[in-house]
Amino acid sequence: MSGSEPVDADRVAMRSSEIPSEVDAILQSTAFVDIHTHLFPASFGRLGLSGIDELLTYHYLEAELFRVSDVTPEQYWQLAPAARAEAIWQALFVARAPISEAARGVVASLDALGLDASSASLTPIREAYAARSVEARIDAALRLAGVSEVVMTNDPLDPDEVACWDAHAAPDRRFHAALRIDRVLNDWVAHVPALSAQGYRVDAAAGGTSLAEVRRFLDAWIARMRPRYMAVSLPDTFTYPASDVRTVLLDGAILPACADHRLPLSLMIGVRRQVNPALRLAGDASGRADLRALEALCARWPQNRFLVSVLSRENQHELCVYARKFANLLPFGCWWFLNNGSLVEEITRMRLEMLGTSFIPQHSDARVLEQLIYKWRNTRRSVGRVLADSFRTMADDGRPVTRADIRADVERLFRGNFERFAPAVQP
Repeated sequence: MSGSEPVDADRVAMRSSEIPSEVDAILQSTAFVDIHTHLFPASFGRLGLSGIDELLTYHYLEAELFRVSDVTPEQYWQLAPAARAEAIWQALFVARAPISEAARGVVASLDALGLDASSASLTPIREAYAARSVEARIDAALRLAGVSEVVMTNDPLDPDEVACWDAHAAPDRRFHAALRIDRVLNDWVAHVPALSAQGYRVDAAAGGTSLAEVRRFLDAWIARMRPRYMAVSLPDTFTYPASDVRTVLLDGAILPACADHRLPLSLMIGVRRQVNPALRLAGDASGRADLRALEALCARWPQNRFLVSVLSRENQHELCVYARKFANLLPFGCWWFLNNGSLVEEITRMRLEMLGTSFIPQHSDARVLEQLIYKWRNTRRSVGRVLADSFRTMADDGRPVTRADIRADVERLFRGNFERFAPAVQP
């Protein structure tokens, strides 16, 4: 090669000391796809949560309030929403340093938006939010989070959401649908009337025409939503196969529909609902699941694809082992109680060691728009440390690292794996 030929800087081996800063720079400049949120575009109106009061009354902070103050759940629920936010602000942000992950997240989001997180009063923060349109808030949150697209959680049996679809809410190309089927799979009997009200001939025993009608229901909503996947949150007691309605519905309607429409089924396993009902949304817990149910699903339905996240830390290694055995299983995210920096690093490190880059490190699970900002800031920080260590170890073992290597792996982890496993449905 002559000395006059240009050198591709991206393919030049890096010094070990350069790797951490380059990993950080590439993570900061790469636009991620957030594969699981509870967010909505502006056209879905009040379903989309945003603003300081919503940030403060998120159930993570509600649970923390009950631990550190004399406010009881019964007293709290009697307050107006704004007063609840005030109680949390005073207890967790004024009376003490906001050091927990959830509290620091509010601080980080406010700081990114140019708002004073040390204010003793919520008034100036509320006024600043009120001056911004929903569309402007969405644009700012996505930009500051470094996210180009998000996947929603869309429940076809939620009357408020159905009304938005019926009204042909204006689409936003940055928001993709996910067809959520919790009410069908986890509480069938209670939601037979809702299916019947939409014109489907189903019964409590899931007999007769029920399976054909559930399939018709799914086909109709897939055509309407064009989802990236179907999704369900499952308890730690989930078993498959079993002599229950859930197995009947999975085998008779849901998994065949996923196969025919080439949609992955996202399984989020390990929730223990309402261990303390007085806390409402904050009253759920986690439990270790028997992942032999996942083994059976992957083995019996090899043509189907399964996106899987488990809520128990103790299930993480087993999930990685199953992912090594079944190519139709893609682990994703550190969900809910696992979305803390120390655990994200531990789980991501294990996945890289066992699976290479064939997984999705994280999703935000954001319910409030501005949570995108701090959750993805935290992810870049935590995952960056793990990736830098992994690349430096690879270099120490004799394989030089280039910027092209880092860029390709970051793109694969935070965009490419999802786009390959759950491609967009064409209209």
